[in-house]
Amino acid sequence: MDYQKKFYIESYGCQMNFSDSEIVASILTDNGFGATGNYEEADLVLLNTCSIREKAEQTVRNRLHLFRQVKEHRPGMLIGVLGCMAERLKGKFLEEEQLVDMVVGPDAYRTLPGLIVEAETGQKGVNVLLSRDETYADISPVRLDSNGVTAFVSIMRGCNNMCSFCVVPFTRGRERSRDATSIVRECRELFNKGYREVTLLGQNVDSYYWIDETPVTFAKLLADVAAIDASLRVRFSTSHPKDITDEVLYTMARYPNICKYIHLPVQSGSTRILQLMNRTYTREWYLAKVDRIRSLLPDCGLSTDIIAGFCTETEEDHRESLSLMESARYDMSYMFFYSERPGTLAARRYTDDVPEEVKKRRLDEIVRLQNRLSLGKNREDIGRTFEVLIEGDSKKSADDWRGRNSQNKVVVFPKADHPCRKGDYAQVKVNDCTGATLIGTIIE
Repeated sequence: MDYQKKFYIESYGCQMNFSDSEIVASILTDNGFGATGNYEEADLVLLNTCSIREKAEQTVRNRLHLFRQVKEHRPGMLIGVLGCMAERLKGKFLEEEQLVDMVVGPDAYRTLPGLIVEAETGQKGVNVLLSRDETYADISPVRLDSNGVTAFVSIMRGCNNMCSFCVVPFTRGRERSRDATSIVRECRELFNKGYREVTLLGQNVDSYYWIDETPVTFAKLLADVAAIDASLRVRFSTSHPKDITDEVLYTMARYPNICKYIHLPVQSGSTRILQLMNRTYTREWYLAKVDRIRSLLPDCGLSTDIIAGFCTETEEDHRESLSLMESARYDMSYMFFYSERPGTLAARRYTDDVPEEVKKRRLDEIVRLQNRLSLGKNREDIGRTFEVLIEGDSKKSADDWRGRNSQNKVVVFPKADHPCRKGDYAQVKVNDCTGATLIGTIIE
């Protein structure tokens, strides 16, 4: 198809944002725009933003200033901000700093074509309204920067949990599940196009619930996607500890192609801090959930999110986070120090009273502990053989393949003379490791 105009899109933050960018790409493609990887030749430049951390906001502002300079030489170019930052910063970006021509929230992407027409006349295009029912279920995403092997499939939008540190319920709205039939159809279409792994995405996938002729729980949805074909791997993210059920764990155990990996954010190891965070569980309850996962899925990979330096956190609270990490023995963690987000419950209720140098020191201790845990867990895999889905060339050498095992660990191994291709499964014996990677060889 010969497109009259070109669009360029950059995404920041969680995988939901990257998935949303693929929905936006589909809407724009249907309206005469073709994708480009070069913002300097684009008629429309979009930034899909994240409000989780302050650093992301600064990065976006820096990018907008750069695009604004390009626009000075290309007056017809339009610049837009999408996503979670849109509602909160629309006044700043549009009026004060005049960095953008339009601002579009996560539930308003269908209105983009009309907003573009408005912006082309010199009007500012704005739609940041949240929806109670928008799931984009009928839109087939255009896969951006795809490796052709793995894909993300959004199964729900929004969140009802109201964790005190989190802005998502205010930027993405209330929880609503997508039609189960459309999810299975999208996964089947991906498999027929050669994709061999899908990750089912939601802010809290375990609370997925759709009523068709009969209720579809998350466990039922997992089983339906896994049943498409035994060679289609199924992953999911993210789970809230309070919502992941035995039914889900039993379903994971029953289907070999449902990956044995769970991302289970804990945020803190201190019950007192967890209560301030409104996480609705205690330290002991969380560790019991980890034990339950390990008993039903002994070979399950486990990762988490940890926040250092939340409001009023003491050294004792911090040590409880470290000791919980030791007990859970995570394979990997996403680790941050607390960054107050305007509009959240924590910003309204609590004082951000832990000094930044203390936050950074505590985060450094968390990171060093996780690096030790990751290396130890990887060393336990030396000598084992895993089925690895080949995703492409290793980042360091075109002579090596790179893929992941069921537990979501990266595995690198020589191509040698084996007739493997991207998208194939290979049996790989692990001979060595780093803290982040397993290193092995293909076995016949």
